[in-house]
Amino acid sequence: MTATILGWHNGEWGSADDLRMPLTDRGLQLADGLFETVLVQNGNAQLLSEHLQRWRRGASLLGMAAPPARPWLEQLTDEAISRAGLNTAATAGAMRLNWSRGSSAGRGIGLATGDPDPTQHRFWLTLQPHQLNFEPAQAWISVQEQRNVNSVLSRCKTLAYGQAIQARREVQARGAELALLRNTTGDLCCGDSSNLLVKRQGAWITPPLSSGCLPGVMRAKALEQRLIKETTIGPELRANDQALLINSLGCISLNSVNGMDLDPYPEPEQLWQQLLDG
Repeated sequence: MTATILGWHNGEWGSADDLRMPLTDRGLQLADGLFETVLVQNGNAQLLSEHLQRWRRGASLLGMAAPPARPWLEQLTDEAISRAGLNTAATAGAMRLNWSRGSSAGRGIGLATGDPDPTQHRFWLTLQPHQLNFEPAQAWISVQEQRNVNSVLSRCKTLAYGQAIQARREVQARGAELALLRNTTGDLCCGDSSNLLVKRQGAWITPPLSSGCLPGVMRAKALEQRLIKETTIGPELRANDQALLINSLGCISLNSVNGMDLDPYPEPEQLWQQLLDG
């Protein structure tokens, strides 16, 4: 039986399936907005400061008003965790914070001139149980989809995930579980919903932000702790590479890519937890 997803919108708590939003919302019609997915562990929203910083940077890059302020959000997220029964060490959850441009701009893609009005933007929250997964997986490099190194959208966690969905669909048809994406210059960039870390010749590396990869929160923690360095990966993984796909909700070690066997990194959970705690 599927667990109920808790939701909050416009001052109302309830099932995410039952809460209502205007059909004119630009997030719904045009994917014109941002979101952050925050891990709930041990009754707390993990790395909330880092998520909110990225959220605000993204809003600025897209010409949106700043999302809700942290003090108000902290009260709301604490209440969500309590309402969902995720305030114990035995349970984990995935909390999604959503921020759209709202309905004020009218039909079409055009925007009103002048400073964005935060009262016309729209915020909503969902929270559901999450099972942490650190099992190895097979990956395939997408041929159809590439990350744009020049697009501002590559630097933001937007509501538009059509490219990731199509990449995942493409590689699942090949029998793989996860997609790797190259960028528009032909170099490996990231996973379909995660950052790519590669252990090559004894050292951890990851593509630079100029590659078009999303500025992931866990990626930033790995750089901050000096566990990885930024460098171009190239168009392929090598047979003696070890590779991880990492995000705020988990860390997957790859055991193959494009049918080539890889030696899976044996301790993805320990590395992920080290980043989370650091």
